[in-house]
Amino acid sequence: MANDPQDPKENESSSGLPRRDFITSVAAGFAVAGSASAAASVVETDVEIKTPDGTCDAAFIHPGGGSHPGVLIWTDAFGLRPSMREMAKRLAAQGYSVLVPNPFYRMGKAPFWTDASNIDFGKERAKIGPLMGSVTMPGNAEKDAVAYIAFLDAQKQVNTKKKIGTQGYCMGGALVMRTAATVPDRVGAGGSFHGGGLVSTKPDDPNSPHLLAPKIKAKMYFGIAMSDDKTQPDAKDKLKEAFIAAGNPAEIEVYSTCFHGWCVSDMPKQQDGTPTYDKAEADRAWGKLTALYKGALA
Repeated sequence: MANDPQDPKENESSSGLPRRDFITSVAAGFAVAGSASAAASVVETDVEIKTPDGTCDAAFIHPGGGSHPGVLIWTDAFGLRPSMREMAKRLAAQGYSVLVPNPFYRMGKAPFWTDASNIDFGKERAKIGPLMGSVTMPGNAEKDAVAYIAFLDAQKQVNTKKKIGTQGYCMGGALVMRTAATVPDRVGAGGSFHGGGLVSTKPDDPNSPHLLAPKIKAKMYFGIAMSDDKTQPDAKDKLKEAFIAAGNPAEIEVYSTCFHGWCVSDMPKQQDGTPTYDKAEADRAWGKLTALYKGALA
């Protein structure tokens, strides 16, 4: 935020849950390990996932055939919406089976917003706060992560011999860390982009996500916004130190020209009207993510 789913069998969910299928043609042009992929057909399905706290609505998006490494996307504070589905389609076209849950299912079904580009965070704060709290409350993300990964592993489109990747944006960055720490033997790679709250600002906070480093086996990448780094300049150092101490060094990079939210296409503009989304730098971050997945999801 600013300064803030042809084979008839394809229509059946291995979880027994109802689905609504759409076939989407994704154009060529996305970089895959340095080469352009051919146009690919991906399947987008609306699914429901049982969790200890209820039923989560989600999007499951995967290539039209075969089984592939699974990926879990944690959204930003504006939740499951078209921009996040598009991100999942782009990833599916590159050979991944992607789950994008509604992180706020405890509060209702998605979408809460369909386009975040014109949102005034100040005016929406009273709505956003409780939504974020519903997933960031201690223990909730961990319960959800177990359920989401179990769902992925139950799908025929997911190759369970491969590790799972997870990526998150804004509040999703810390949720990536909690996922990797909760299911360490399944999660092989995690990417956080303009992640919020990776290192708690409260002194000696035992729940600070960076303290989970010893429990994380995944290879991690942290793309940090310039604006976040200015606000909390010591966070990147504490992250780096925590992962080095855990014997699993993470790649941490500050995007020196980017604002918080630069990777998401429908981010609201900055208060002065400057665009938050930066396509060139978002594509660079995407390249980092796909390289991470190619190397670690084996």
